[in-house]
Amino acid sequence: MNLSILIPLLNEEESLQELYNWIIKVMQSNNYSYEIIFVDDGSTDNSWTIIEGFSNENSNVKGIRFMKNFGKSQALHAGFAKAKGDVIITMDADLQDSPDEIPGLYEMITAEKFDLVSGWKKKRYDSVVAKNLPSKLFNWAARKTSGVELNDFNCGLKAYKNTVVKNIEVSGEMHRYIPVLAKNAGFNKIGEKVVIHQARKYGETKFGMERFINGFLDLITIWFLSRFGKRPMHLFGAMGSLMFIIGFLLAGYIGVSKLYHMYNGMRYSLVTSNPWFFIALTTMILGTQLFLAGFLGEIILRTKNNEERYKVSREVNF
Repeated sequence: MNLSILIPLLNEEESLQELYNWIIKVMQSNNYSYEIIFVDDGSTDNSWTIIEGFSNENSNVKGIRFMKNFGKSQALHAGFAKAKGDVIITMDADLQDSPDEIPGLYEMITAEKFDLVSGWKKKRYDSVVAKNLPSKLFNWAARKTSGVELNDFNCGLKAYKNTVVKNIEVSGEMHRYIPVLAKNAGFNKIGEKVVIHQARKYGETKFGMERFINGFLDLITIWFLSRFGKRPMHLFGAMGSLMFIIGFLLAGYIGVSKLYHMYNGMRYSLVTSNPWFFIALTTMILGTQLFLAGFLGEIILRTKNNEERYKVSREVNF
């Protein structure tokens, strides 16, 4: 199978028919063998009924319905697990991603041998203050932190080799950082393609300013996980040991200094009257806590259960 088109969605009943017709037109004009996987992330409108209608008339259309809204990352994870195409294309259901970009993305994966190609919406129709400027700042921080040179991490239109999506773990709200996850998994040929960004035709955006705050927090998380996710003791243990040693040496110096003054009949004060004693004590306590955090992290890492992060209520055509 050439292509799997993966579309996570939430309450997009108005745009689904137009999107479906557009994708089918592109598939037929290029003679692709394909599947379209809609993942309904707990929609409360008629989105699932429409998807079932598509699946009844076209066996290439498949659907996954979550019991409630679990988030875009979980929807992508569910779709990636089911996708069978040599190339997987992800796109949003709001018609802001153009299906006409699919052949170009497909060629970059198959002919140019990219592992992953991310869309770059160079010209955007979003609010400058509410979306464009925060997005530029976010993308700059992501580039500097991850080392992946992309201009638009947030673009939902991406293409992947099948082996990429089968070897990355998308959890939490990490869908923004799939290129970083791919790089960390050993897929280094990551490209970018300028794509058309269309003005939203129906409804309202499901994402507000909070997604950028969450995005920066996730960026810190993925930076930590990429470096210390498999060995938390290397960070917390090292920091804890260093702080404990500094505190211990400082406390030892205070104690030896008092004994020296006592032995030589010099004036001395109580150890607890010296503010440096409390600094040393606090440093040792913090060092011990950091060391224990690393130790507990290692235990959790070795005993964790890979619990299912979402619940599927229905599937069609699988």
